[in-house]
Amino acid sequence: MFPASRYPCQAHRCIRVFKTIKAKHTAPQLYTTVHRRTCSSLSTPRITTHYTIHPREKDPRWEGMEMERFADEADVVIVGGGPAGLSAAIRLKQLANEHEKELRVCLVEKASQIGAHTLSGACLEPSALCELFPDWKERGAPLNTPVTEDVFSILTEKHRIPVPMLPGLPMQNHGNYIVRLGNFVRWLGEQAEELGVELYPGYAASEVLFHEDGSVKGIATNDVGIAKDGSPKDVFERGMELHAKVTLFGEGCHGHLAKQLYKQFNLRENCEPQTYAIGLKEVWMIDEKKWRPGRVEHSVGWPLNRNTYGGSFLYHLNEGEPLVALGFVVGLDYTNPYLSPFREFQRWKHHPFVAPTLEGGHRIAYGARALNEGGFQSIPKLTFPGGLLIGCSPGFMNVPKIKGTHTAMKSGMLAAEAIFPKVTAESLDSETAGLHLPEYAEALKKSWVWKELYSVRNIRPSFHNYFGLYGGMIYTGVFYWVLRGKEPWTLKHCGTDANQLKPAKDCTPIEYPKPDGKISFDLLSSVALSGTNHEGDQPPHLTLKDDSIPVARNLAIYDGPEQRFCPAGVYEYVPLETGEGMRLQINAQNCVHCKTCDIKDPSQNINWVVPEGGGGPAYNGM
Repeated sequence: MFPASRYPCQAHRCIRVFKTIKAKHTAPQLYTTVHRRTCSSLSTPRITTHYTIHPREKDPRWEGMEMERFADEADVVIVGGGPAGLSAAIRLKQLANEHEKELRVCLVEKASQIGAHTLSGACLEPSALCELFPDWKERGAPLNTPVTEDVFSILTEKHRIPVPMLPGLPMQNHGNYIVRLGNFVRWLGEQAEELGVELYPGYAASEVLFHEDGSVKGIATNDVGIAKDGSPKDVFERGMELHAKVTLFGEGCHGHLAKQLYKQFNLRENCEPQTYAIGLKEVWMIDEKKWRPGRVEHSVGWPLNRNTYGGSFLYHLNEGEPLVALGFVVGLDYTNPYLSPFREFQRWKHHPFVAPTLEGGHRIAYGARALNEGGFQSIPKLTFPGGLLIGCSPGFMNVPKIKGTHTAMKSGMLAAEAIFPKVTAESLDSETAGLHLPEYAEALKKSWVWKELYSVRNIRPSFHNYFGLYGGMIYTGVFYWVLRGKEPWTLKHCGTDANQLKPAKDCTPIEYPKPDGKISFDLLSSVALSGTNHEGDQPPHLTLKDDSIPVARNLAIYDGPEQRFCPAGVYEYVPLETGEGMRLQINAQNCVHCKTCDIKDPSQNINWVVPEGGGGPAYNGM
């Protein structure tokens, strides 16, 4: 995808190693049905076989295996090929070209292609793009649909209450563009490649490497060729190390390496816990008579109750065909373990205000991902010796705007501008082996990103009141619209999303209607549209710290909420082969990498780690 001939000579050896590994491990055929695992154990069935839980040092099957990694050096390594990582890479190479400096920038991305794991609504605010590429229109950026109409509604079960879009409210989209973010990210990748950034799609960063003084040294890509039972295959290959003066972590929401860094450097010491939502999305081809290019629709209310945060979007694209992007977002601080975000989404599509747009059309794509919703209060410390956090990894989403791409891009650009003078200095002045760059956090606090996030800091937590949705809307109207976020207080969140579920005995089960196959659909047919695929014979990357907890606690107390909050049918409780009791079955091949399970698990027993690189969804311009 990215020819080696375009890279500087020092990169050739690195590329050859990557290609050698990839050639030995090609992707299997598309997996679209649930794979049922069996277990003959009469005690707690063994579910987790991953080496992060069962160390290889204690496994005799690994004795004598060659475990040395090939290592390569770069000036800057970036983890994650999303808007933040690519913007950082592009800005670094722009600065290097302007100052006629040699700078090696390597970016690793776990998806098989740049943009393949990218999913968002998305209504893009072009402010950061205009700064990065003032000539983006001439360069052919895929921003084809300027917003022409804004509609906001409160839905009841049968009716719609229109809400006026007053100037200055965060939901107003004048000047923005409806985009398919995967296509936009792919375009950013092309711009990065032209500037000389080394892009390595299909290689997941699985481990943070450290110098002896504790500073970050770089990352290691994941090992490949490991069987489902955790043993090495004949084609086992160790991952590769990439060392750098500074490493940027732009993994997206709830990155698994970022979680390690939070603990290693105590980065969350002075901020509130992050809170999240899950966003589900579909793309439809509709009847051309119902197509209104540039129209943006948002709603709150039904089918959610007033104390469950969430809402919907429906965007009319202008890409030559009558396409609409629609989706549903549910805050993961909900309390009823019987709630299913996927089925709430399917139910919403039958509302009298929504269904007429979809009738006679057909669905062509489906996907899901988690979103950061903590906002200003939940931003951690962003710098540490040897590394930085950028984009959705630390959480720069403007929640009431439902936008984070512009802030993510700007954070990457500011990181690049802080890094460049230090990594190109003839005499590096650093107290640690890995460069520490607090200048990045200082620059961010002086930027429009900080001002924007601060102004809306109280809108999301204002929904935690007796009146829920309606109290939050009143707060937004009074304090944000009048004071523009200048109120002299900062509201707090209610703690982690994992701690919000109530026991099943205290909640009422939700009866969801059966999907009709025309407007609403079942889960597995939806996952099939995501293009999700993983090598089947590998250890499940949804690891459990304790295999006994799902049945003993999650099923016993919360009636197995994993079965409902997962948007891909990964988790099932099935009867034991003896007929007595239940066991958890993990269908890891279905995982769309949304991270919801890692976030919402009430026992915090699930730890999402990277599968073999190239696995996961294959979103086509989502």
